[in-house]
Amino acid sequence: MPAPPGRIAVLGIGLIGGSIGLAAAQRVASADVFGYDPDPRAAARAKHLGAIDVAADSIAEACEGAEVIFCAAPVGALSELIEKALAAAGPETVVTDVGSTKRDLVARHGGDPRFIGGHPLTGAETAGVEGAREDLFVGARWYLTPTEISGGLLYDRLQRTIAAFGARPQAIDAEARDRLMATVSHLPHLLAFSMMNSVTGQEHGDDFLSLAGPGFRDFTRIAASDPKVWRDILLSNRDELLAQSKLFQQTLRTFAQAMQQGDAQALEDMVTLASETRAHWRMGAKRK
Repeated sequence: MPAPPGRIAVLGIGLIGGSIGLAAAQRVASADVFGYDPDPRAAARAKHLGAIDVAADSIAEACEGAEVIFCAAPVGALSELIEKALAAAGPETVVTDVGSTKRDLVARHGGDPRFIGGHPLTGAETAGVEGAREDLFVGARWYLTPTEISGGLLYDRLQRTIAAFGARPQAIDAEARDRLMATVSHLPHLLAFSMMNSVTGQEHGDDFLSLAGPGFRDFTRIAASDPKVWRDILLSNRDELLAQSKLFQQTLRTFAQAMQQGDAQALEDMVTLASETRAHWRMGAKRK
């Protein structure tokens, strides 16, 4: 197994990039963290907070001599950033990303054995490097999408680095990964956005919101997500998300038909299935 990296580059120093820098600084003893952000103020702030050791003036400067490069831009900007990182990276450097969708990125860059797509299943309410935490990845699953030509030693180094952050690296096929996220992350966000817009678009919508209880607040919490970030995610994973939306609409129609028909038993059975399935899932999650 390769030794822990001596130099890590973080390209894009927001919440996730900043947390990577903090985790590397505090959990990987040998690491020097070089960071680059197109906004020099963000890079300076990251250095002040201890998220990076050096604020580089360019991608090339940040990547020079790095053993692991993390690309932490919004989904819409990731492909171009990965391309620039690979151009600046050495032959024994592993380049990864933290984007929420993987299929297109692997299709475009997976022909280079140095690129291994990735995505940590974590986040926080606060955007920007000010919300970064060194323990953000502790216990979190971190998906990786190696291909048949991915460098074995590079993949091992990336896994060891991520594990040092406290995360649990797990390999997954890129297409399966996008289908998974469409089902359990992207569709729930879409529903939360739709629910908020449905309520506010009604007459007296503001009155309804003022009277809403904790159930509504919990359900729509993720509607407060970054609009540009989610614009890019919804577009980049549109095929899988549209397929999952159709399945959801079919389930919703089943509920609507039971209500129209006054079928109390069907409604009770469907609610029971949902309740028991969630309880089962939560018990399994606690055991893990």
